[in-house]
Amino acid sequence: MRQLTAVVLALSAFAAAAAPAYAKGDPERGEVVFYTCTGCHGIAGYFNSYPSYRVPKIGGQNYEYLVAALTAYQSGTRSHPTMRAQGESLSAQDIEDIASFLALQKKAD
Repeated sequence: MRQLTAVVLALSAFAAAAAPAYAKGDPERGEVVFYTCTGCHGIAGYFNSYPSYRVPKIGGQNYEYLVAALTAYQSGTRSHPTMRAQGESLSAQDIEDIASFLALQKKAD
């Protein structure tokens, strides 16, 4: 019994250490919540026609960066009127889920 317990503990520790940083949110739910973001961040070429500006490529970004950026837009410490409005509508869980989904994506060229 002790050996089984030791094996289970060792496997649990290994799994926790091997878990990716984006495991903090639910990427499947994040994909659903991200749907409203695809109008800008999901368009090939990542370019908004009006007002004209280049939209950043966010697929494949670092989980922690995405959480920090969305939280900063939400609080207003990072300014962009559209992103502020989007951020205000998100919960902390929404932000974690979106970041988890995006972190799993292939990094755009």
